[in-house]
Amino acid sequence: MSVTTDLIDGEIAAYRARNLDEFLSFYSADAVIRDGDGNVLVKGELEMREYYGTLFRSSPDLRLEIPRRIEFGDYVIDEELVDGINVEGYPTKLHAAVVYRVKDSKISQLTFLM
Repeated sequence: MSVTTDLIDGEIAAYRARNLDEFLSFYSADAVIRDGDGNVLVKGELEMREYYGTLFRSSPDLRLEIPRRIEFGDYVIDEELVDGINVEGYPTKLHAAVVYRVKDSKISQLTFLM
């Protein structure tokens, strides 16, 4: 375990609990979430609050498993299996690699590879 993985583990625990304020506390105010092509999906705390607030409120059976993890300096790469998504326009299940970048003890970037 390291400071970086401990931070990501805290973020994941808050995600699993659907605790929006705690979840957002792990991110920098100007954090950026991108897809694998580099397109910005969500940027900044207000957009994250809206996006994840909707996800957490509408998905009471949301589950997240991490079968594999790689840590490399300020980066953590998790294989993520998500189930129970109940948001219109999104699949109910996701299988993705998620690349977290930690800077100044906060998650500053997150990239979804699906």
